[in-house]
Amino acid sequence: MTTTAVDGSGSAAGPPPAGADTDRGSWPALPRRPRRRPVAPRLLAIGAPISPTARWTLRVLSVAVPLAMWFALSASGAVNPRFLPSPAATWSAGVEMLRTGDLLADALASVRRILIGLGLAVAISVPLGFAMGAFRAAEAAFEPIIGLLRYQPAAAYIPLLIIWLGIGEAPKIALLVIGVVFFNTLMTADVVRRVPRDLLQVSYTLGATRAEVLSKVVLPYSLPGMIDAIRVNAAAACNLVIVAELVAVTSGLGYRITRAGRFLQTDRIFAVLIVIGLIGLTIDVALRLIRERVGRWVV
Repeated sequence: MTTTAVDGSGSAAGPPPAGADTDRGSWPALPRRPRRRPVAPRLLAIGAPISPTARWTLRVLSVAVPLAMWFALSASGAVNPRFLPSPAATWSAGVEMLRTGDLLADALASVRRILIGLGLAVAISVPLGFAMGAFRAAEAAFEPIIGLLRYQPAAAYIPLLIIWLGIGEAPKIALLVIGVVFFNTLMTADVVRRVPRDLLQVSYTLGATRAEVLSKVVLPYSLPGMIDAIRVNAAAACNLVIVAELVAVTSGLGYRITRAGRFLQTDRIFAVLIVIGLIGLTIDVALRLIRERVGRWVV
């Protein structure tokens, strides 16, 4: 059977003549193809790391651009200052509340409620979620009822909490616990379920007991993810504390917003909202630092 060779240009050629040099070193080189350019610049490449300069530039712009838009909109006069106070008016209102001590007292009251409510929710949800993620029996026993309760709005429990617990601090703390505990439980369980089966099998093969696997393999591997879940639900606690402070309170940032709204003091409302954002950002950064410190072994 006669074979047909293909030369470097892609055209068919007949069999080499007798006596021709068939050494590969004498074959013509293949045509060079142009190098493909990247689809997107490195800044927009999917999953590609960016430089620290670019990261901090984008972070500054994420705050500077909305602030500049706020300055421009308020300076243009397109919106009534009663509805959109200027940044200068908001700053003045915040400084005034800080000078009288109202802002600091209200912020401390709200932070105290957030920390207590979030702490109680974490103390309940982390062990329960850990058990649900590690043991199928616990998952079958608790996930249906928790999955049902998490879809009920926490604010709907306010009348019941007042009836059951009165109008003191207890119903406000309970509202934060209800709003956080169910979500954090399910998120913790999902984190524990993601522990690779290979790690468990290797641990048992090396002679580890069930308690050692849970404490030395599952818990260290899941701990960073648990902290991330708490970070997410801390935002819910910051939101719910404002709702909790709208009813039968005399202190707190939610109370200060309600009081300012009665007199159309939008500059004070904006100042309090900025303080709430700073409190939430502080909690998030603190949890992020804890996560990076205790989870350095997780890739």
